Amino acid sequence: MGPKAVWSVLSLFRLLWCLLPQTGYLHPDEFFQSPEVMAGDVLQLQVFRPWEFLPPSPCRSVVSPFITSGISFWVIHSLQQLDILKNPPSSYTLLVFPRFFVTLSSFLLDLCIYHVAPLWGADRWPALALLAGSYVTTVFYTRTWSNAIEGLLFALLLLLVSSDAAPGTLAMPQHSRRKQSSLLGVLLVTGFFNRPTFPAFAVVPVLCWAGRLSRYNVLQMTKELLKLVPSATATAIVFIVADTLYFTPVQCQKSSILSFVAHVGWNAVGTPLNFLTYNLSPSQLAQHGTHHRLTHLVVNGILLFGILHLWALSALTKSCMYCLCQMKRTHKMPPGPVPVLLLFCFVPLTLLSMFSHQEPRFLIPLILPLVLLNARGSKIARWRFAIVCFNVAGAIFFGLLHQGGLVPALGHLEKILRSESQQNNASSVTLLFAHTYMPPRFLLSIPQQNMLVKVVDIAGAEEPVLCQKLAELADHSFLREQYALRDSVTKTPVENSAFGRQQAGLVLVITPGTVQLAVQRCGFAVQRESSWFPHVSLEDPPQLASFYNNNWLDLLGLHVLQLQL
Repeated sequence: MGPKAVWSVLSLFRLLWCLLPQTGYLHPDEFFQSPEVMAGDVLQLQVFRPWEFLPPSPCRSVVSPFITSGISFWVIHSLQQLDILKNPPSSYTLLVFPRFFVTLSSFLLDLCIYHVAPLWGADRWPALALLAGSYVTTVFYTRTWSNAIEGLLFALLLLLVSSDAAPGTLAMPQHSRRKQSSLLGVLLVTGFFNRPTFPAFAVVPVLCWAGRLSRYNVLQMTKELLKLVPSATATAIVFIVADTLYFTPVQCQKSSILSFVAHVGWNAVGTPLNFLTYNLSPSQLAQHGTHHRLTHLVVNGILLFGILHLWALSALTKSCMYCLCQMKRTHKMPPGPVPVLLLFCFVPLTLLSMFSHQEPRFLIPLILPLVLLNARGSKIARWRFAIVCFNVAGAIFFGLLHQGGLVPALGHLEKILRSESQQNNASSVTLLFAHTYMPPRFLLSIPQQNMLVKVVDIAGAEEPVLCQKLAELADHSFLREQYALRDSVTKTPVENSAFGRQQAGLVLVITPGTVQLAVQRCGFAVQRESSWFPHVSLEDPPQLASFYNNNWLDLLGLHVLQLQL
């Protein structure tokens, strides 16, 4: 099978796996940076609004979530109004609609590689096959988080500047360069408001673009960069106005243009500045985890890209040695596109490594320069088996296994809640999540006016905290009524009365198998309602010795336990 056929098959697989859907849960941000917020705003569902979207200092622009998830939910809302979709929408619909939009958008990566690969000396179809076969493309670029949008904007940036930035290419005509500068300004500001780390990826391509146009004259380069200011300023104003109106809405419906401008001016919200202020504080950044400065270079790059990252490190070493040897004689840089592509890879990696909080997903835009760097010659064919094995393993672990029971469990719980609602059952339901990632509430599809459902997330709390929370739930007022109600004459319990049955609540504990015994040790009788396998939690991994027991499948599952009260 040739590389063109391989790319076609893998592209189809990318679309179908999104619809299946993928059950792996990579990180809470894939839900809480976009669909969780938009589901509350557009579909009026109960959600948990993360701190990044709370005034007075929100750190996330609302524009990107609206594009990635808000439009999808608006379509769902419109279909509900036409009675095409049931109301409220199912968990599957809420999950797949936004993801499918992002998955379709991920083909901008393929479009970029198709057009720029020849400019950078890469083989077009092998590069496309390498891109489509990477589990980073299949898994990370099909999720609704800002990192995927950052990578797509980086792809558009490379598509825009490669005709001028790549060595040996001809510069654009003057009339085309004006349009190019305007689009570049829009792209840079959009990337900055989506994730303020975007300049780390954009700095080298933009400087190469400006340098080629000005023949690396500093004064001329400055003039070329200043041409970006008008479109960049206009785009920034659009984002600031949109964020200001979202986080500090205008109270008066019939306000004049002057009062509208005054409102935006006095209450202007600059989300990227808030983001930088927060992340430049070591104490605040440490709350999200502190990593060694070399984590991106030594761990995350290999975890995401495998041998592509190792080849890039090898090429960087060779280029540095060549450069040192040649500069002593001729003071020239090594020829060809390889040194520039290495700068595209390692300058962003170095800049991101300056922050102590380092997660693998921060590096996913680097898939593009790494593919362009390595899709040349015959080494891909020689290492094909290792590349395939690495990406299959990554796709299975991150796309299926990692926290893989939580999303299906939420779909099951949504059906339970829907059934309770259709039966007009007035009993309350409490969902206690223990030792799982944050559960995205929007997948439960609970209308905001429904006050009978309560979601409690105790994250990775220790066993005493878990037991205390279970005791509180058992003694909660809406459950206590069932046992405390007394006959007005005999003063005896009336547990079987209609009122008692109406108030009898349902408490479900959702927890991985490694914590199941801790729930039982709390002294409450529990009954397993349902289970999902596989569910791998790196925060609570099973001990190796447990794999020799007969219950190892339970330990690698996520269980819904009903509290017997």
